[in-house]
Amino acid sequence: MQAVLDAVADRLMTGDELLIRIPEICEATGVNYGSVYHHFGSREGVIDAAYDMIFTRLVEEDIRTFAAVNESVETLDEYLKVMAPIVSRLSSGPERKERRAMRFRIVAAASTRPRLKEMIGTSQARLTEDLCVLTAFAQSKKWIRDDVSPKALSVLFQILVFGRALDDVSSDPVEETAWEQMIGVLFLDLLNK
Repeated sequence: MQAVLDAVADRLMTGDELLIRIPEICEATGVNYGSVYHHFGSREGVIDAAYDMIFTRLVEEDIRTFAAVNESVETLDEYLKVMAPIVSRLSSGPERKERRAMRFRIVAAASTRPRLKEMIGTSQARLTEDLCVLTAFAQSKKWIRDDVSPKALSVLFQILVFGRALDDVSSDPVEETAWEQMIGVLFLDLLNK
């Protein structure tokens, strides 16, 4: 079933879900048509599972980036030098535009599909908690202000990502340099200086 999910995810990343045909997926993967429906229940079930997989993978990549920082820095100065560009890169830049759009697309799809909402809701809660653990670690080192809850800071970071996704569709989006400057100011304000 992983081959089916991967094939559907590849198609979702490059096209409209309306173009996905399960018989074509079965032919491409060699998986029996009946097995796909037995496992996922429906075409929408396959797509929902693929969306959940994509959603989780995208955010987990970002969390691994933060985890590597927490494992590699010892001082506030090191933390600042490493984190400022990471925070900026994760929430801005043209290479991140497609990732933001995909996460936004999945959340939008979940607004009318209760099963998908439940699936990504579970993933989102876990991912927020993972980011919260990383934030709490930085707070325990006295690198980040501790007068704001780690969970609220974790959600704030995610708001920045989704806010940028909204701005991506604007006919007059914020310029990258202005966005990066704002991220830098916000990040500096959160540091325990």
